[in-house]
Amino acid sequence: MLKVDLHIHTGEDPVDRISHSACDLVDRAVTLGFDALAITLHDSQFNDPRVFDYARERGLVLIPGVERTVEGKHVLLLNFPEDAVASARTFDDVAKLKAQSNGIVIAPHAFFPDKSCLHSRLDAHADLFDAIEWSYFWTRAVNFNARAARWAREHGKAIVGNSDLHDLRQLGRTYSTIDAPADPESICAAIRDGRVVHHTEPVPVFELADVFARMTLRSHKRPIMAHDVRAARRAVADPGAA
Repeated sequence: MLKVDLHIHTGEDPVDRISHSACDLVDRAVTLGFDALAITLHDSQFNDPRVFDYARERGLVLIPGVERTVEGKHVLLLNFPEDAVASARTFDDVAKLKAQSNGIVIAPHAFFPDKSCLHSRLDAHADLFDAIEWSYFWTRAVNFNARAARWAREHGKAIVGNSDLHDLRQLGRTYSTIDAPADPESICAAIRDGRVVHHTEPVPVFELADVFARMTLRSHKRPIMAHDVRAARRAVADPGAA
């Protein structure tokens, strides 16, 4: 059984400002016993051969992937040719992409309260998706993943546990185990066949608030100040107090 995470951002991301590099990620993943990862930058497929070689030398498989914006919604595309992914702008494009290659399509954070999340588009294009994500971002009190799990059961789709990692502290709290040989083609085939189990635990509120606050504040041009982080933590931990 392979320990995997299929939704990860690194400092090479063209959209989000992230403090860790792809090599930092590889080192942390190896320490935590991961067998395979997908680095899924926003609208840019990670392709640095030096990092793929570095991961391979350490016994870690990197699966080509991207978090692609399709008709304004985020979609994970894994193990597709880079040039084909770059031209996938509509759900029809994604359907053509799937017909021509052996990659898989995953619905990330599908029912979270953000305009980039799929919501009703998931039902409209259900046949396109091989799996739906259970995301790191949940607590016992607030869990937008529950609706994703119901949707998966209703549609006979696999659930994959992913971190949507922007902070290395996220790695290992939510992940998947997959019954497959350690190569991208086999891992994708196993997910299509449902040979995947997601593992997850709720995030302590303080950790979630801190991770989310730093994600939010990194979008600012000015330096992050201590009082910014404290205020953002309070807003996440107690929305009613804002």
